[in-house]
Amino acid sequence: MRVPPPHLEARSSSSRRLSTQLSQISTNSPYSLALGTLCTLPTTRPTTTTSSSSPTRPFTTTPLANASQGGTNPRIPPYLESRISSIPLSRFRNFCIVAHVDHGKSTLSDRLLEHTGTIAAGAGAKQILDKLDVERERGITVKAQTCTMLYDWEGEDYLIHLVDTPGHVDFRAEVSRSYASCGGALLLVDASQGVQAQTVANFYLAFAQGLTLIPVINKIDLPHADPERALSQITSSFELDPSTALLVSAKSGLNVESILPSVIKNIPPPIGDHTAPLKLLLVDSWYDNYRGVILLVRIFDGTVKPGDHIVSFATGRKYIVGEVGIMHPHETATSSLRAGQVGYIFFNPGMKVSKEAKVGDTFTSVGMEKTVTPLPGFEEPQPMVFVGAFPVDQSEFTHLDDSINQLVINDRSITLTKDSSHALGQGWRLGFLGTLHCSVFQDRLRQEHGGSLIITAPSVPYRIVYKDGSTKTIRNPAEFPTDDIDYNKVSRYEEPIVLATITVPEEYLGKTIELCEGSRGEQVSLEFFTKTQVILKYKLPLANLVDDFFGKLKSLTKGYASLDYEDAGYQVSDVVKLQLLVNKVPVDAVAQVMHKSQVVRQGRAWVEKFKEFVDRQLFEVVIQACVGKRIVARETVKAVRKDVTAKLYGGDPTRRMKLLEKQKLGRKKLQMKAIGMVSIDSKAFHGFLKKDGT
Repeated sequence: MRVPPPHLEARSSSSRRLSTQLSQISTNSPYSLALGTLCTLPTTRPTTTTSSSSPTRPFTTTPLANASQGGTNPRIPPYLESRISSIPLSRFRNFCIVAHVDHGKSTLSDRLLEHTGTIAAGAGAKQILDKLDVERERGITVKAQTCTMLYDWEGEDYLIHLVDTPGHVDFRAEVSRSYASCGGALLLVDASQGVQAQTVANFYLAFAQGLTLIPVINKIDLPHADPERALSQITSSFELDPSTALLVSAKSGLNVESILPSVIKNIPPPIGDHTAPLKLLLVDSWYDNYRGVILLVRIFDGTVKPGDHIVSFATGRKYIVGEVGIMHPHETATSSLRAGQVGYIFFNPGMKVSKEAKVGDTFTSVGMEKTVTPLPGFEEPQPMVFVGAFPVDQSEFTHLDDSINQLVINDRSITLTKDSSHALGQGWRLGFLGTLHCSVFQDRLRQEHGGSLIITAPSVPYRIVYKDGSTKTIRNPAEFPTDDIDYNKVSRYEEPIVLATITVPEEYLGKTIELCEGSRGEQVSLEFFTKTQVILKYKLPLANLVDDFFGKLKSLTKGYASLDYEDAGYQVSDVVKLQLLVNKVPVDAVAQVMHKSQVVRQGRAWVEKFKEFVDRQLFEVVIQACVGKRIVARETVKAVRKDVTAKLYGGDPTRRMKLLEKQKLGRKKLQMKAIGMVSIDSKAFHGFLKKDGT
């Protein structure tokens, strides 16, 4: 029989004393664990008491930053690895936290890590699983992050794997991949905001995959919190049992200790057999300059350890495992990973080409390819927003090219191709999942690599159906047919549409409908899921959605509306290409495909704004917006005129007229030679393309 070390025995007894104290608390508190099941909650997070006779050893790990670059990761302490190896699969739990933006997922993750002793309480930075600077700066989660926790409950050890997921619709693919490594999810709802659009989307995504959902009402300690309303919303919208809901405050730690016991009771353990042939699923990957591509994997069957030879079903390539480990909360090496666990793997020699790591791929031991059936995998997210990106200074192109490629390696949802412009020089054509995804990419490029780009207006993919039945999808306005020969071959144009779900308070319903109708939307449904909250469903053109639709919606509803959307295919549309001409020469960096109803308004806005950034010349500069051969707007920059009559002091007026005629003739000759040769600095394009207020 294995005898636990003294410090573990002290920790177990301390946990049992804490459980006894909680069970004896009075039942008169206004806060409850669930509707109909009331108990008193402590006002502060419980701390583990330390015995004076046998001090406990803190359950922490060495931060990854302490490991030398290019070296191995810190190893998990032997006594902890011994505890993990003795835990049967029936005491494994894998779950994720899903919610709308800013409902408190990352803060709740911090409290759970503190409660299990994975990190020290109150020490270190907030939102420890948000590892990117842009995540901390914006207060949002961009990349799903994982952590393995060891939890002692009722005298038994449990191995719990947590995934903190993004809340914004642009990063829905991260949530979908996280579900593949989990058996259940905490559906987090803000007590002051209630159920919002992304809450609804996450519920149906989890429900479709058969996950067990535990509703958690967060921020119950806010003055304007309304837990009863949130409970009624999850009951009416999702038909979840309100008696299973937990009322917590992640910020203060109120009732957070009730979450993990509920996870253990309600979420089933993973299914697998550690004695079967190896079968693991690639959930995510990232690139390290020293070790190559690092894989985040879920082990379904078998065991993997350093030195094993494994093979990919997708590529057929064989690799030698260099190191395996768990995220605790940083990369922490272990001796092996077995069925039911989620951890990381990298190879020796390392995987140097990130395209070899196909998310959703199945790996198995070499020689077992015919025995093991590969897992279904994931559907790769398709970019929905495309932009042109160009250096502010062309001398920085090489540096920016390296920087952009490094970022794309760690985010394969971005598509990257080389592009060029007569006005802006060499650049790139980038595809993103949404406008926030594009904005986050710009911030990461600036913060991590010190790079600055000129970003063109976002465009969406359009489909051209020709008269011979062939189709073509264009992602760059430069590919749009303009001459009569190509135009006559086209049967119709189609633009992408999305099904948008908007939750909004009743008082802002009229303004929201007006915004949707003004964005060429088509109403699908309108329903009241509470007395004051409305769910609107609209079919909207994707081009209008990426044109700051969410910003306008937030402004009209004072921040109370929420938005979620999903692809709804293509529909026939009357779209044209709007171009900007400077002295009759098109400026390719400013061309855009849009609906015919928008060209006059947009064209006027273009010429008026572009005029501000064009310097006066010795000749007249004509700025025009056109569709084909039709001019829809025009502005003129007057020529710089020298006063050639300044030296005259009287005499015959014909002398004055001769000088003016001579100046007029000279300007005419200059303009004939300089048509379109207007020098426009790249900073002028940067100012023109930059959004107002940024």
